[in-house]
Amino acid sequence: MRLRCNQIQRAPHRQIWIFELNKQKFQERLALRASQIAAELDSLLQSAPQQGEITRPQKLLAAMRHGVLNGGKRLRPFLLMETAQMLGGNEKSALRAAAAIECVHCYSLIHDDLPAMDDDDLRRGQPTVHVAFDEATAILAGDSLLTMAFDILADPQTHRESEVRSQLVLCLARSSGIGGMAGGQILDLAAEHQNWGEKDIRTMQSMKTGALIRSACEMGAIVGKADTQSKAALVGFGELAGRAFQLADDILDVTQSTETLGKQAAKDDEQGKSTLVSLVGVAKARQMANEMLQEALFVLQPFGERAKWLARSAKFIVERDH
Repeated sequence: MRLRCNQIQRAPHRQIWIFELNKQKFQERLALRASQIAAELDSLLQSAPQQGEITRPQKLLAAMRHGVLNGGKRLRPFLLMETAQMLGGNEKSALRAAAAIECVHCYSLIHDDLPAMDDDDLRRGQPTVHVAFDEATAILAGDSLLTMAFDILADPQTHRESEVRSQLVLCLARSSGIGGMAGGQILDLAAEHQNWGEKDIRTMQSMKTGALIRSACEMGAIVGKADTQSKAALVGFGELAGRAFQLADDILDVTQSTETLGKQAAKDDEQGKSTLVSLVGVAKARQMANEMLQEALFVLQPFGERAKWLARSAKFIVERDH
């Protein structure tokens, strides 16, 4: 789904409600969802083994908790939960599905930070897992979080209907595997010292970062049992939000400090990676991000006031400073 900005200008009066939600109220909502997710993850990462497990080694559990319970915006869970709520989905189902997608996201961060990948020492202002523990433990912590995500989704506690659970598993698997996030990561590694054009960069970014953000909206639509048209619109919104998120990330990488970001700044430039910012410059990249925001807001128009939190999240994605 691709909607051009000139289409949006034809109905400006339908956008007004989107911007009536002030920044403070959105930050409060985001913090509320983050606290709910943190509590759910804390509950899932207890030392007592579950049925079918033998024991939970304490060092591995501590590494998993370090990689998950270390703050973060929890944007992907936020998108999933707000999408599901907008559609009248079960709150507990949405919370558990949101915990699952955050497990996948955090596993990806742990592995991205490894010496064999991006070799980072800092994540969310704290030592990365391989620094706080060791490289082997970090690999196993990531593996375990990835596995736990599908454990959560397959559990009948997540949803009483097996078809819904199956759809959630399939959606998350497709977005995080070879054709999604993992595939995007290997393309990202290949981007070092490559003079890629815009098409190649967009493909890599839509996989590495965009796929999981898109799937957050799709999984929320699954929990909320959206009809075909609504689901397609929400997937389209998620795709645009994912593209805007990565573009904003690339801008922040060259305009903000390590202290502000909570991770090493200017890393892409240091590694010689091709990004849209390096290709078109900061000013043009900001213009592109704002165009994506307008497209995303246009996609949400049919949902009206119900989509206010999703709409404000798109604005947050583009305008965030860290």
